[in-house]
Amino acid sequence: MTSTDLHHPDTRRAFRTVRRFVTAYLGLSVLTLAAAFALRSHTDVVTPAVWIRGTLVVASAAVTLLLAVRAAGGSRGAFRRLRILSAVMIAAIVAIIAVPGTFPVWMKIEQGLCGVALLGVAVVINGRQLRTLFATL
Repeated sequence: MTSTDLHHPDTRRAFRTVRRFVTAYLGLSVLTLAAAFALRSHTDVVTPAVWIRGTLVVASAAVTLLLAVRAAGGSRGAFRRLRILSAVMIAAIVAIIAVPGTFPVWMKIEQGLCGVALLGVAVVINGRQLRTLFATL
């Protein structure tokens, strides 16, 4: 067994870490949408932008989890898409946090936490272990 094997302990550990980060991202996203639903009568806290962004983030997190699972199974396409999606979502989160007034502070904090989880995904997925693995598959 070489380090460029899907079943190598380092590879399995890397994908386990990615799945944990993505699961945290999905969990935070679902909790945010649940909080928005619970606070729906407070239109100063739950704006239309919160509903739109919250729904898109849950969908994105679900797709990210699907890609992580498929990449762990050896799909090069899923690996490539996971690399791209994690980077794009980090950039979108930075923009959301930076733009004043569009989103309430509580959602910007939640997005920051999602960004940290996605940063973890990006670091691991772009690390030497997985890049080398998918270069040789």
